[in-house]
Amino acid sequence: MKATHMIFAVFLFILMSCGESSVDSPLSLFDGKSLAGWQGDTVNTWRVEDGMIVGGSLDETVPTNEFLVTDRSYENYILTLKIKLTGDEGFINSGVQFHSKRLTNPAYEMEGYQADWGKGYWASLYDESRRNLTLTAPDSAQVITWINVDDWNDYKVHAENGRIQLYINGHQTVDYTEEDKTIPQSGLIGLQIHGGGKAQVAFKDIFIEELPQKE
Repeated sequence: MKATHMIFAVFLFILMSCGESSVDSPLSLFDGKSLAGWQGDTVNTWRVEDGMIVGGSLDETVPTNEFLVTDRSYENYILTLKIKLTGDEGFINSGVQFHSKRLTNPAYEMEGYQADWGKGYWASLYDESRRNLTLTAPDSAQVITWINVDDWNDYKVHAENGRIQLYINGHQTVDYTEEDKTIPQSGLIGLQIHGGGKAQVAFKDIFIEELPQKE
């Protein structure tokens, strides 16, 4: 009986270990010093300052949307980051693209979901360069009490098997399930600064926890 119990215990331990290894630990997507692992306009738009990824300018109008994009695709994951958007002239807006792809015409655009950020779009889900509409948004009066305008905010994107949940500073703002099976549920992640305003966005503490793929 003792030998049987020992074999069962070992077998149970192996099963538990396999289950734990199916979910990766959070991985940093930004080393705090360089834009390694990212692609975009690093001459005029994107840079690293004081341990932050910074895009845009408060002195000059950003002419077009610009994205800093991961060099690989992701499917199911929890993405967390801090975001700070500032500016008071023109259209002040940013966001985080996910399950997205680069376009060629125009080459500066991306197509896919966007965790939106800016007045009138705080923590909503937008479909960029595809359906071109807000898929779902939180109550505008409620969400404004959750955010820190012109300051740092904790943003979380949980994308898993067609279900998208967005959180800002610990509050859930979106719970959306994609019904259109033709919409890709994997792709690149991109940081956006929107064109049309003297605006600057900063990102830091960018972590991703990859989740098991749907069988």
